[in-house]
Amino acid sequence: MKISIIGTGYVGLVSGACFSEYGFDVTCVDNNADKVASLDRGEIPIFEPGLEALVAHNKQAGRLSFTSDIAAAVAGCDAVFIAVGTPERSEDGNADLSFLWQAVDEIADNLTAGTVVVTKSTVVVGTSAKIQAKIAAKRPELDFSMASNPEFLREGSALEDFMRPNRVVIGVHDERGREVMEHIYRPLSVRDAPLMFTSLQDAELIKYAANGFLAMKISFINEIADLCEKVSGNVQDVARGIGLDNRIGPKFLHAGPGYGGSCFPKDTKALAAMGRDHGSPIQLIEKVIEINDKRKPQMAERVLAGVGDPKGKVAAVLGIAFKPNTDDIRDAPSLTIIPLLQEAGLKIRASDPEAIDNAKAELPGVEWFENEYEAAEGADVLVILTEWNAYRGLDLERIKQHMRSPVIVDLRNIYPPGELAGTGFSYSSIGRPTLEQ
Repeated sequence: MKISIIGTGYVGLVSGACFSEYGFDVTCVDNNADKVASLDRGEIPIFEPGLEALVAHNKQAGRLSFTSDIAAAVAGCDAVFIAVGTPERSEDGNADLSFLWQAVDEIADNLTAGTVVVTKSTVVVGTSAKIQAKIAAKRPELDFSMASNPEFLREGSALEDFMRPNRVVIGVHDERGREVMEHIYRPLSVRDAPLMFTSLQDAELIKYAANGFLAMKISFINEIADLCEKVSGNVQDVARGIGLDNRIGPKFLHAGPGYGGSCFPKDTKALAAMGRDHGSPIQLIEKVIEINDKRKPQMAERVLAGVGDPKGKVAAVLGIAFKPNTDDIRDAPSLTIIPLLQEAGLKIRASDPEAIDNAKAELPGVEWFENEYEAAEGADVLVILTEWNAYRGLDLERIKQHMRSPVIVDLRNIYPPGELAGTGFSYSSIGRPTLEQ
């Protein structure tokens, strides 16, 4: 089985490495020759636990290769996966498919008979059918199949999600496409991972609907957290109480500064735009986007309330990435919250285990530190913005000795308030009682 994957971004690189781990001959294609050369040297452009070792192992075994020659990579393949980026289009919130259509043109020129073209990128409903029509118009004599196989990878847990998924969604147009995709995913099906076969359009919609629903859970619990603060409740107890209902479940019921990253922001906007374009607005998702947009400035106000007059004061910010175990800062809450704190007059000293290099250009004026204790030096408030494990066991006495004022604003609720009782800290979190010094 020979597989080519067009695009070596997050989805393409993880998928290529995992498919090769199952014994398939995989070629990852990128039109950036410098990136291909870096990957050939074993330099991984993203931080994902375990990915570097997996790529090295399968490259050494001869199952995984990288190239910028799409013609050679596509010819004779059993399946060609399109895994290029589909970022948000600024003017209307729809997905920008320009990279995808460029890839489709190059694939069409080099495709051989019997190949299954698979849409792995997140695309609006109807895109796979349009890809099929475009290739057929360009190569009317070519016998090929079309499939849609959306990804459900969580950054920081992507290898586990790929190897042990709770489902694999595959949209197909014909029986050959189904047979090839069944063969590709057979290593997972023997582990009892359910393969769900649908139409092309249903597979595309499942991806958006899933991300929209998860984003809705985040915005819902954030609003419940606000209510908890008004009535002296504890959002973590409330979340546990509703999460134990197996109709709801506990995941994504964690109050915080709002969702970010590569998927939820663009996918909720694309889903909302799709609804408007088809005359069927999805009002719940429209509201989720609004709640999330307002959430980040509200969190900046929380920090400012903790320091009083911000002029001349210092905030130590721990965590820049949108979530732990990744260096991804796309739409991270930090990119909104930190500039608002700077505008108010706070000087920012910040640290993150992996995201500093990505963040430097996006957050000018921030002083960067590899060590969280160095970042806390002279700070009037310590702000926890990403729930990295390294921050869960801080030496609080040492932190207090470094700070000018012992104030913690925990926007991820990583400490039980009682744990800070008697430490001399003023501690505020989300949807829970504030602990005064």
